[in-house]
Amino acid sequence: MNKTANEVIAAMQMLENPEQRKVLMGFFKTGKGQYGEGDEFLGLKVPETRAFVKEYRDLPLPEVQKLLENTWHEVRLCGFLILVEQYNDKKATQEAKDAVLKLYLANTRRANNWDLVDLSCYKILGKWLVESDATKVEKLRLMDKLANSDNLWEQRISIVSTMATLKVKDTSYTLRYARHHLNHKHDLMHKAVGWLLREMGKRCGVDELRDFLSEYAITMPRTALRYAIEKMDKEEREYWMKK
Repeated sequence: MNKTANEVIAAMQMLENPEQRKVLMGFFKTGKGQYGEGDEFLGLKVPETRAFVKEYRDLPLPEVQKLLENTWHEVRLCGFLILVEQYNDKKATQEAKDAVLKLYLANTRRANNWDLVDLSCYKILGKWLVESDATKVEKLRLMDKLANSDNLWEQRISIVSTMATLKVKDTSYTLRYARHHLNHKHDLMHKAVGWLLREMGKRCGVDELRDFLSEYAITMPRTALRYAIEKMDKEEREYWMKK
């Protein structure tokens, strides 16, 4: 018998935790005017959600779509993590991977909080940047569309996805979208830019990070700068902050 999204949703609702829900709604800023306004939580912890991902990792894509459309945050997270599992399955055909990527891109706006973005994008879209036979122009066209979106979460996807390219020592994507989002109005993007710049320094050499900072440290948001230099020694951190 085929597994269904309704099975997943019903089982997850059985674990509803009102006390944990309150904690999560505060942590993920769901109040009026906050970035997660209106997001609804069951109150599950991530390991609980991952247990469902493990059990339902072979869920058909039309059923995964139902998870991604669900009101509950944890159910959507489960859907996105199932896509991660299917995309990274060593037995997956290219056709299967293409189908997962297509579904992911069709639902980027449903990744409407930072954890939904950060736990999925670089393991799907980022892996595509690294592995795909598409031309660099085609890849940039797709990424630029996300970067230029009017949606905060799609913008965040464009920079966080570059984590995968840093793992193969390709800094071009991170540098491109760090520059693009450097003066973004939202603190969540300042943190994302700083985080990826820090990872660039860690994975690809601190000199690349220093070159970037030499050009932009004076004008970039302080939050982004603090994140970017976090792994440097105290003396160098103080130098850049004084800039």
